[in-house]
Amino acid sequence: MPENSTEVTAAGIARLAGVGRAAVSNWRRRHADFPKPVGGTETSPSFALPEVEQWLRDQGKLAEVPLRERVWQQVAGHPAGAVPALVHAGCALLLLRTSPKAWPEITAVSDEGMAGVLSLAVDKVLTTRFGPAADGGRAVHTPSPAELLPSVPLLRAAAELAAGTGAPETFEFLLGRQLDANPRQYTLTPPGLAELMAALVETGERPARTVLDPAAGTGALLRAVGNPAALYAQETDPDLAALTALRLALHTGPGCALAARAADTLRADAFPQLAADAVLCHPPFNERNWGHDELAYDPRWEYGFPARTESELAWVQHALAHLREGGTAVLLMPPAAASRRSGRRIRADLLRRGALRAVIALPAGAAPPYGIPLHLWVLRKPGSGAPALPASPELLLVDTAEPAEPAPGGQASATGGRDRLDWQAVQGAVLDAWQAFEGAAPAGARPGAGRAVPVIELLDDDVDLAPARHLPPPAAAGGPGELIRVRERLTETLGRAGALTPPTVTLTDPAHWPLTTVGELARAGALQLRSGGSGTGQGPVLTEHDVLGSTAPSGSLPADGPAEEPVLVEPGDVVVPVLGGGSAARVIDDATAGAALGRNLQLLRPDPAALDPWFLAGFLRGTANNRQASSYASTATRLDARRLQLPRLPLAEQQRYGERFRALAEFEDALRLAGRLGGQLVQGMYDGLTDGTVAPK
Repeated sequence: MPENSTEVTAAGIARLAGVGRAAVSNWRRRHADFPKPVGGTETSPSFALPEVEQWLRDQGKLAEVPLRERVWQQVAGHPAGAVPALVHAGCALLLLRTSPKAWPEITAVSDEGMAGVLSLAVDKVLTTRFGPAADGGRAVHTPSPAELLPSVPLLRAAAELAAGTGAPETFEFLLGRQLDANPRQYTLTPPGLAELMAALVETGERPARTVLDPAAGTGALLRAVGNPAALYAQETDPDLAALTALRLALHTGPGCALAARAADTLRADAFPQLAADAVLCHPPFNERNWGHDELAYDPRWEYGFPARTESELAWVQHALAHLREGGTAVLLMPPAAASRRSGRRIRADLLRRGALRAVIALPAGAAPPYGIPLHLWVLRKPGSGAPALPASPELLLVDTAEPAEPAPGGQASATGGRDRLDWQAVQGAVLDAWQAFEGAAPAGARPGAGRAVPVIELLDDDVDLAPARHLPPPAAAGGPGELIRVRERLTETLGRAGALTPPTVTLTDPAHWPLTTVGELARAGALQLRSGGSGTGQGPVLTEHDVLGSTAPSGSLPADGPAEEPVLVEPGDVVVPVLGGGSAARVIDDATAGAALGRNLQLLRPDPAALDPWFLAGFLRGTANNRQASSYASTATRLDARRLQLPRLPLAEQQRYGERFRALAEFEDALRLAGRLGGQLVQGMYDGLTDGTVAPK
């Protein structure tokens, strides 16, 4: 085995071969020639990637490792760790993007020679992009030849991958894999939220050309800014600061000035003289050790000294301190920051001076922690350069946290939950309200959605700025007229459900059909099996929530990363969730066709000449069938679709069963819609009776 060879874990082997980890464990037990561990621990061993690749090929389990998987395994198994490997890859990709003609000369030498030449070339590129290393500690230091030598095979492979997909896309893919592999290590800002926050600072009269993120994290907020002239990033974690700097450098052109620093922002401000057009920030929440004791006399506390429990208000004032007069800041905040009594004096001063312009409640699942509806605070730096405040200043309060009502076709809009947010709808509602508020003719109150509240109404003993406490009541889910329409729809749906109720059953003895499995049918060509969860581009994604709830496709494909074709569903396909242990199967209709297959879903595409899709879906939902095809992985139940059984019946008999299964599915959909409408009607009646818009009879 070559020295410094890339190592791969059992999970990595499973990914390469397209199998589960249990299969890798079986190979180790059954095959004496399986590669021996070269590292790791007894419970989590690692293996040499070249030996694993060769063994998989010899066993006929691997034709060729995809290049992108090879590059990722080299990152994950790097002797110095994944983060240094990503930094080295980012430096090389930045050099490749900046000086593509120099790359062939750099690589046309031995590994040792390449490491030496590459270190000098990278230093020149980093100095051009971020400034000299000695002028104040740029986030990316120049790796030495000794540091680069173990990374040379990775860098050659990364450049090969970039030749087909592009340098920025290659780095986004590798960084995305690192973030996915370590979800608890990083606090991420979802792309939809980042786009919304960037759009809020770009809607003013003066575009946001100079933007600061003082808690940059992975750089998602700055990356969402369109056409910036200068981006400033500060991040406490040096490794993350380096990755963010490289990500921004690869994302922007040479016309955008970049400055990235690694330091504690509140204790060691890296840009004390900066007055930016905009500040975007997703600060850490609920920090007690943010510098309360040593920063008591800091000039940034213009609106009051934050309490030890109010670290978020320290970040708010830091953002205001770094804005030009009239500049805009948008911060993601926990909802408690709008109502905690310890922060009421600072909130009151922000209101009196016109610095706080809007508080926007987001749906739960918008960002971690996913269980609570977070807020966006929109602030503007007061001063002679800021727009004049009206004689009676107001605060815009917007609430997008309420789920949408079921659509007229019976499918609920997927606006709730971590994976089901309709960011387009959320962004439209927020930007419409903000632009109307900023315009010459502010919009009137929208029941349950948004309202411009006079500041004088908020300056009470609590200064509670939670939107839900001040917005007009939802007026019985849209007003008494809407309640009448919901009741009519519920009556119609209940009538349809009654008509669809299955007829009296005819009891017979259990059938003893000859059985086959989905796996056998797939091998015989009677159906195809496909798994979801990969692909980039545009278009809706069918998620497991959509399958379980019989709703329209609510997910979206990632726009970044190497181009990969998603699995698109077609009419007649049968989709089953693979996690959870419940019995569910959905037959794709014309309205859903064309959506991409989401994660944790498996698609069964039957040959219509051999299998009826409704017959297939109906028998897949049998409880006994699901139990015998399910296994346990950690704390979750996983369905092995290949083990699901079907009776061997002629096509005409299949179709007879299929018609009954289709009728059951329609009955189930009617019951589900009736439940949603009934819940909406009940809550609307409660709201209407309590706010006086509905009178008791």
